[in-house]
Amino acid sequence: MSDSTDHERSSWTLAALAPGILVAATGVGAGDLLTASIAGSAVGVAILWAAPAGAVLKYFLTEGVARWQMATGTTLLEGWVTRLGPWWLWIFLMYLLLWSFFVGGALVSACGLAATGLLPLGEDLRVSKALWGVLHSVAGYVLVRIGGFRLFEKMMSAMIGLMFVTVILTAFLMRPDWSAVLRGCLVPGIPEKGVGWLIGVIGGVGGTVTLLSYGYWIREKQRSGMAGLAASRIDLGVGYLMTALFGIAMVMIGSRVSIEKGPTVALELAGQLESVLGPAGRWVFLFGFWGAVFSSLLGVWQSVPYLFADLAGLTGRQRRAALDSLSETRLYRWVLLGMTVVPLCLLWISVQQVQLVYAIVGAFFMPLLALSLLIMNNREAWVGASFRNGWVANSALLITLLFFACVAAREIARRSGSFFGIG
Repeated sequence: MSDSTDHERSSWTLAALAPGILVAATGVGAGDLLTASIAGSAVGVAILWAAPAGAVLKYFLTEGVARWQMATGTTLLEGWVTRLGPWWLWIFLMYLLLWSFFVGGALVSACGLAATGLLPLGEDLRVSKALWGVLHSVAGYVLVRIGGFRLFEKMMSAMIGLMFVTVILTAFLMRPDWSAVLRGCLVPGIPEKGVGWLIGVIGGVGGTVTLLSYGYWIREKQRSGMAGLAASRIDLGVGYLMTALFGIAMVMIGSRVSIEKGPTVALELAGQLESVLGPAGRWVFLFGFWGAVFSSLLGVWQSVPYLFADLAGLTGRQRRAALDSLSETRLYRWVLLGMTVVPLCLLWISVQQVQLVYAIVGAFFMPLLALSLLIMNNREAWVGASFRNGWVANSALLITLLFFACVAAREIARRSGSFFGIG
């Protein structure tokens, strides 16, 4: 065990908590924020409990990723291939290609929209959004490629602080009914016609594939063994607590205004807040929204190339690089460039039918992740007695598996029904 790990475990500094905060903040994307706010507008604060519930489920998934890595010294991707068979690898690769393309496009669009709300470039909002989207994508590339992990960590800390303070402040300024807020947080309830919104809030909290990035970020911190797992539990607890509070704040904000789904819903929400709180409310929210989506873009731009570089070594088509040097590989740099450039086409074209395929494939990822952790982290011969899942972790993973399997079935039925004209 390294001295840095011991120091990190005993030090309650932002640097020690950074990996958990990074993975949680990267998972707070524009779609999740707006889903929570629209849910609050549609059904009120009765579903506030969904945000912490979703954060708890994602906590146990990410803790499972860390548990495997601390026990074996290998990433979960390597565990899938060596222990469960190569078919897991190809399923994930198919998902990752689609996810990277569409999430990358969604993030550059969201950054463009947020920046347009702050400083429009001309009168045509569509052109302004596209220009700002390109600028943010390039800025993400430069910060990740030139600055490395240390600059990325510092930039993310600044973005996270901005989005957390501004969005929480906006929620407080709305002067909510605190007794109703407390009931909504502590007493689970499902409002009439609120099942879909409940699923959206729970499923949207904390990200999907970005959970796997946590393994590479804790490797940057040189964590290992039981001390590394203990440190991970602390920083993940703090990170997902922030995510839960963020989700609660967005539902609270949405509950006080009337908004509809649409491509400019963030600007609509900002306008609604201006009518309630004045111009300051609009600016505070837009800065927080921008911080949230740009931090997600930075997190995805930095972490997704890790996954592709790791996968390349596992396919046997190139020499497997050490985990702590993946960011120096040629493939990492090419994937980063691809993340910067390829999704930009989604700023201009419609891809509804391709998104249908992406939604169906993507719906399978969370239950597959939960299932693999239930299998792998319960095999004493693989992880050792001290790292095996306890009953709490197993219960949480089983609930996660069942919940996201139901979400996947519901999403497939809804999307397929719409595709064939029966929904």
